[in-house]
Amino acid sequence: MTDAPIIAKKGPYPTEVEEGKTYFWCACGRSKNQPFCDGSHKDTGISPVKYVAEKTGKVGFCGCKQTKNQPRCDGSHNAL
Repeated sequence: MTDAPIIAKKGPYPTEVEEGKTYFWCACGRSKNQPFCDGSHKDTGISPVKYVAEKTGKVGFCGCKQTKNQPRCDGSHNAL
């Protein structure tokens, strides 16, 4: 396998999160449970990113896996 992430979606995953809850964002793009990790990164050299919600509400998790603001979308998909 390669260390390059796969583009899961050319846009964010708007997702409801709960304050204080921990989430693990898929950084490899291989998870079947986007935008969250399902363990598919095994043997890729890519690890999921831990995210603890600061407040309850909607978060735009990156789908293209190119964001510089992991795990949140920063608009990098617009350049793809």
